[in-house]
Amino acid sequence: MEIKVFTIFPEMFDGPLSASLLGKAREKGILEMEVINFRDYSTDKHRAVDDTPYGGGAGMVLQPFPVVAALRANLDLNEEDLEVILVTPQGAVFDQKAAIELSKKKKLAFICGHYEGFDERIRKFATKEYSIGDYVLTGGELPAMVMIDTICRLVPGVIKEQASFEDDSFYNGLLEYPQYTRPRDFEGMEVPEVLLNGHHEQIRIWRKKESLRRTWQRRPDLLAKYELDKEEEKLLAEVKAEELR
Repeated sequence: MEIKVFTIFPEMFDGPLSASLLGKAREKGILEMEVINFRDYSTDKHRAVDDTPYGGGAGMVLQPFPVVAALRANLDLNEEDLEVILVTPQGAVFDQKAAIELSKKKKLAFICGHYEGFDERIRKFATKEYSIGDYVLTGGELPAMVMIDTICRLVPGVIKEQASFEDDSFYNGLLEYPQYTRPRDFEGMEVPEVLLNGHHEQIRIWRKKESLRRTWQRRPDLLAKYELDKEEEKLLAEVKAEELR
């Protein structure tokens, strides 16, 4: 997968895109990443990329020319397998479903806004708009990093075992089941016996049940959107009976 990020603060991406799984995937050639400073495309002698808003108001607004010039110089905007993502609080809330869909693309580009906002005409050049939540950040750089990390770990080869992310919270619409490792007894808190008996089917059922329990307790909104199969309906009924005793 090829990813290009358009920002006026490229230095913010040095660590997150070079460390851990993303760094290893880049070394292997699974991921190609480039961070482009659209300040380099400004025609202003001071390399300014913002100006005061028409109609008045506080703050500065990103101008369309530097951003669009950077996009045109570094992307084929007519390419079919390209998504140009505008990072904005006005976009759809980014979730695991969106991450899965975007992980299937060959090329992604992220436009990181800053200051008070961006000129409305920049929207014309984006194919998707995403936010990571209902709160205010200084710019689009941190949300872009979050989305890139979420998407890239789903790209084949980035994580060795597919099951590693298929069990993650949200991947299948439920929260992940509890996990344990050594020691068996930690300050009187013991690992559930079912995880120690080596019976794979019992372990699978326990994990599914605990995943449903955790989702029901902590994120009932997710369960409301989740389509239960017959086994899950039975397990959830057991969970509710146990918790409501």
